[in-house]
Order: sequence, then C-alpha cells, then structure tokens
Amino acid sequence: MRDKIKHFEHIRESGGVKEYKLKANDLTVLLMEDHSAPVATFMVTYHVGSRNEAVGHTGATHLLEHLMFKGSEKYNKDNGNSIWKVLQDVGAQINATTWFDRTNYFELLPKEHLDRAVSIEADRMRGAFIRDEDRQPEMTVVRNEYERGENDPFEVLDKNIWATAYQAHPYHHPTIGWRADIENISTDRLKEFYNTFYWPNNATATVIGDFSVEEILELVWKSFGKIPRSPNTIPVMYTEEPPQEGLRRVEVKRVGEAPIVGVAHKSPEGSHRDTYPLHILGSILGSGKSSRFYRKIIDKGLAMDVRMWDHPFHDNGLFMAYAFLTPETDSKKVENLILDEYIKIREKGVLDKEVRRAKSKIRAMTAFSRDGSYSIASHLNEAIAAGDWTLYTTYLDNVMNVTTDDVQRVAQKYLRESHCTIGHFIPISSSESSAT
Repeated sequence: MRDKIKHFEHIRESGGVKEYKLKANDLTVLLMEDHSAPVATFMVTYHVGSRNEAVGHTGATHLLEHLMFKGSEKYNKDNGNSIWKVLQDVGAQINATTWFDRTNYFELLPKEHLDRAVSIEADRMRGAFIRDEDRQPEMTVVRNEYERGENDPFEVLDKNIWATAYQAHPYHHPTIGWRADIENISTDRLKEFYNTFYWPNNATATVIGDFSVEEILELVWKSFGKIPRSPNTIPVMYTEEPPQEGLRRVEVKRVGEAPIVGVAHKSPEGSHRDTYPLHILGSILGSGKSSRFYRKIIDKGLAMDVRMWDHPFHDNGLFMAYAFLTPETDSKKVENLILDEYIKIREKGVLDKEVRRAKSKIRAMTAFSRDGSYSIASHLNEAIAAGDWTLYTTYLDNVMNVTTDDVQRVAQKYLRESHCTIGHFIPISSSESSAT
C-alpha cells in the first residue's frame, strides 16, 4: 500500500472522504469508497467559472466546456476513439457543467472501466483540441441554449435580478454569457483561457464508488503524474462587490402567462457560519405546505408556487424568494406580503417547532440527494467551488447546531432593505410586444 501511494501526500479525512495531493503537480484528489454497487464516478473540478471572465468575454468558460468534448491528442475522431465513443461503448454516462465558481467534467461508469475516464480527463486537461472549426458549430449550440432561456420568464427575471444586484462583481453576468459575447468570442481567446486555468494545480479529481484507494491512486499517477504544474501563477479574481446602499428594482415585460415576483437579499459567502441558519430560514419560509409563504400566499390563491433559493457561492451570494403568481394577482401585493414576513421575523423571530421541522426536512432532503456516487461527487463539487470540500461532510452537523436565536439574528443581519433587490416579471400580450 505504502509503495502504491508514494507519489501522493495524504492531507486529511472527513466524513469518509480522503484527500490526497499529487506531489508532482499539486493535483488534489478526493476519494470515497462505496462498494454498494459495481460503479464509480470520476469527476474533475476546475477552479474556474464565469466569475473569472472579463467584461466582453462572458460565456467563455461555458463555450470552452463544450469544446472540451471535441477531441484531444489521444482521443479523437481521426484515431477512431473519440471521447464519446470510448466512454459510451462501455455504457458510461458523461457530461460537464459550468457555473459561477467552477467547471466540472464527469463520468459515471462500471468500475472495471474507470481507467478510461481517468485517461481521458488527463489527456484533455492539457491536450484538448481548441479549434475554430469546432467553435463555430458549438457557438450555435450555445446561442440556441441562450435563446431558449430568453423564452423562459423565470430565467429572464432571475438573470435580470442578478445583473441588478451586482454592479462590480462578475456574478453580475450569467454563466452562459451575454449574446454578443457568445457570438463574437475568438478561438484564440478560448485557447488563452484554457491555457490559463486548465492545470492540475487548479483542479480537484474526485472518485466515488467501488474501487480500492491504492488502485485508483496508481491510475491517477500514471495518467496525471506527467502533467506539469501551471508555468504561471493562476490568476485570482479579486473584485469585491461594493456595499449596497439602498433598495434596487428591475422590471421585465415580456410575452407570458402570469406574473413572477423575485425578492433577493445579499447573503454571505458559502463558507460563512451564517449560511446554515439562512438555510433553516429558507425552509421555514418556503418548504412544503406548512411553510409560511405557502400558507400566506399559495393557500390564499395568490400564487401557484413559491421557491426559496440560497445556494452557497465562493463569494457573497443571494438569499432569494420567488413567487409564481396566478394570472390576475397583483404582484405588488405579493411583494409586500414577502417583505412583511421578513419584518415579522426580524422583530419576533421564529418558533422552536418551526426550526425543528426545518431541520428534519433538511436532514431528509440531504440524505435523499446524496444517494449514489454521482450525487455525492456532485455535492462535493459544489463544496469545492464554495472554497472547501469539507463543507459537504460537515453540512448536516452545522445545520443541526442552528438555534432559534440564530435564525432571527441572520434575518436581522441580511434581510434589510439596503441589501435588497426586487424584480417583477410582468406578462404582456403578443400584440403589446410587437407594438413596443
């Protein structure tokens, strides 16, 4: 065993996850054995997302993600062993996702073919084809994806709220980018982005499933060990959002069926201790028929659905409430109901039984969402993006330690008008749209 892992430094363990560092190039490796099924998930998370994009080059991370499937030095169509073919021939599920703080590539496959996934990810880490002949068709694919989002009232409103809430920080722009940037970004710019961020010392390889530690570390060493560290320091995104000093509003009028109201407040970075009472608060407000917004808004026929959203990001995020209204409902009325509830919680707090119920719901939802190797790898991926993978292993303990007073405290701290951005989607008819 010791001989097998001599190329790695054992860093730490938490919640069944073991962290190693590949000495040759500082690639982080996370391992979690699960022998309940003969499958494994291999995922490479790059510490780069749309927050690393410059003005005028938005969407580069996402478009590059698409191009990473077009072939690499070893795996390509000309050799008869394209990435898709090699993996799909053994029944693998493969994909990639891009978001604000990270980009990941993953394979879920039978354990006996895990070596294929490791080899492919290593080869395209530094050997990917980034070609103009591939950029043009993939740009069209991404642009079509962008246009589909433009036809979704919720996506349009959400995008506008983020763009209004953030003025300096790159969370201002959507991960998919702005349309003009998608259409005009050059292949050379994408190559530059790739050559800046796609290095082992800017990545984490996660393996979850049916394997032995010594076997997988040997595979990782053989495939990734020859890749050098980045020759240059990986650039750090240093822009901070200036303090918000008053309520912001945005209104979107598009063809649609029903109004939507979104109320967003600045929230702390994902690693902050206040994240956990905010999650409790979100559950109290919007999770299930016993939640406050369900009883206050849906039960009264004012909305068809209410959703709370507070995803932990690397930097300050947004605590968001969305109400999907019935067609004739006055959106200003629902906005006031949401804000009034926030005032009530700031002044009077929440009940102990509400906190207990929220904890039970979160515990059950967490257990359900972590079922299977891909789900575990995916949640680890988000914790990595937020700044520390142990945020995954310690999440439930931190939630369970939240007190009723903690919930009121974070409501008083974050649910203030000076931190607030409000958005309204106002549906209009096709004739009204054509007249504007």
